[in-house]
Formats: sequence, structure tokens, C-alpha cells
Amino acid sequence: MSHLVETMAFVGEVPWHGLGNPLSPQQPESAWLREAGMDWTIEHSDVLFNVSPGGMHIRPHTDAKVLYRSDTLAPLSVVSNRYKVVQPHEVLHFYNDLVSAGGFELETAGVLKGGRKLWALAKTGQETLLKGGDRVKAYLLLATSCDGTLCTTAQFTSLRVVCNNTLQMAVADKTGAVKVPHSTVFDPVAVKEALGLGLSGWEAFIGNIKQLSQRPVSPEEARQYFSAVLDEPLVVGEDSVASKAMQQVQALYSGAGMGSLLTGTRGTAWGLLNSMTEFVDHKRRARSQDYRLDSAWFGQGAQLKQKALTHALALAA
Repeated sequence: MSHLVETMAFVGEVPWHGLGNPLSPQQPESAWLREAGMDWTIEHSDVLFNVSPGGMHIRPHTDAKVLYRSDTLAPLSVVSNRYKVVQPHEVLHFYNDLVSAGGFELETAGVLKGGRKLWALAKTGQETLLKGGDRVKAYLLLATSCDGTLCTTAQFTSLRVVCNNTLQMAVADKTGAVKVPHSTVFDPVAVKEALGLGLSGWEAFIGNIKQLSQRPVSPEEARQYFSAVLDEPLVVGEDSVASKAMQQVQALYSGAGMGSLLTGTRGTAWGLLNSMTEFVDHKRRARSQDYRLDSAWFGQGAQLKQKALTHALALAA
């Protein structure tokens, strides 16, 4: 089976996706670069094309450039000359002062799609405890791409420890993320200032989560919630059969999910949300764990989790 993850490193327990090379704590940036498969640079060259089908008449395409890896010389993408590259070492270096002075701890980093996507994830040191011993921690994810599929994005992400479900932090109309298009130069100082490293949004986010854990949900409300989030009609009558996805999330909510029977989860809007995040992160059909990771953080899975959060907050409003 093909893999999107080329190399990845982590500290502590094996990540929820089961991928990566283990590192001991407090390793230097050079060790992270090596073990995460990020010890190379993105180079560029001219784009050439053959205008003579029967022979060799090569001409340059002056408005574009090809990006390639310095170690393997493998091509990564063709982009415009205005495209601003973020190097692998810049992704890790972003966290240096946060780790040394801000109480952050780098936990995972890696390469997706042969180098087309790069990311690093750090614990912020912020966490909270909900009813029933349900612990939720805050992380900071920095990710970028060199194929136009992802802006350089720094975003706060929560992780529910009991099940390793992840969810991008969002408060009101703010997404908890800063996105830098590749048409502009990546300025780490400006990004950190825009994020607000005091995690001022964390308390508001956790306030919303606590509201969800205190909002009881009726069986009919649960059915309507899943119908709205999955964009599926309500099943009516004995002849109607729910989709596999619908059956899975309902089962996760009803007791099969990790932590689904905790005090603040069972029969609550928080339980509804976690059944959806667990479905996306762990159960949703995917070609492999690495494809699931890519979707859960950057793709359709991430969008589905944000939709689930929006509908859950609407219940608690």
C-alpha cells in the first residue's frame, strides 16, 4: 500500500495514527530534522518543454519554476515565479523560542506526500479537566506545503487524551489559525504575534466545551444532529437503512466510543461532538493511517469536524 507519510518523529507515547520514529525528550533541532525526515532543502530550477513532437526542441517556461528536493532530486511541484517557499528547517525552527522560553514542547513532526507537505506539533502546556476525569490539552500545529494545496498555517488544536481525538480550536468567528499564502514571505514573528501566544482563546474555547458537557441531549436531538452533520436524511420506517457512517457515529455515541460513558460525555452535546471527531480520526474509511492523518488535519476530515463543532455549539446556545 502506498504511503503519504515519508518520515515522522515523535516524543513520548506513540501518536494516535501509529506512525513515526521515537525520540527522547529535549533533542536538538538537528536530531528532529534527521529523524523527522526534514534534513533537506527545497530547491528550484527552470521549467523546460519540448515543442517538437518528432524531435527535441526545448524551450523554457519563464513564468514558472519546478521545485525539487535537494537530497533525492525528486520533483515536488511546478509553481509560479512568485511562489515563496517555506523550508523544512523553518517549520521546526518556528518553535525554538517557544520551547526554550514559552513552556512549549515539540511532540511530533514529519513529512507528507514525499515532501509536498511538512508539519510540526507542540504541546502548549495548557490543559483542562472536564467532568469524569476527561482531560483536554492544547497544541500548536504549524504546517506548510510546496504544491499549492495548503497555505503556511499555524493553528491551535485541542486533543482529548482519553481517545486522542483532535479538534481545531475555534471561538466565535475566529478559527484559532493564522494562514500565510505562498505569495508572501513567511514571517514567524508576525505569525506568533497574530496567534497570541498567551492562548487567550483557550479559556473561551474550554468554556464552550464545558457548556457542551453540561447540555443533555434527547435521542431525537442526537438523530437530528448526526443527520445535519453527515448531510443525510433522517431514517424513517423499517425499510430505510442508515449509511455505514451514520451507524458508526451512532454506535460511538451510544457507548462504543472511547470515553463515551464518562459523566460529562454520556448523553450530552460533548458526547455528540466526540463521536464525530473519533469517527474522523480513527474510524472513517481511508486508504491507510497516513491518508487519514492528512484528511483529519488538512482535508475533508478537518472540515467535517469543524461542521460537527458548529452544530454542537448551536445546541448549547
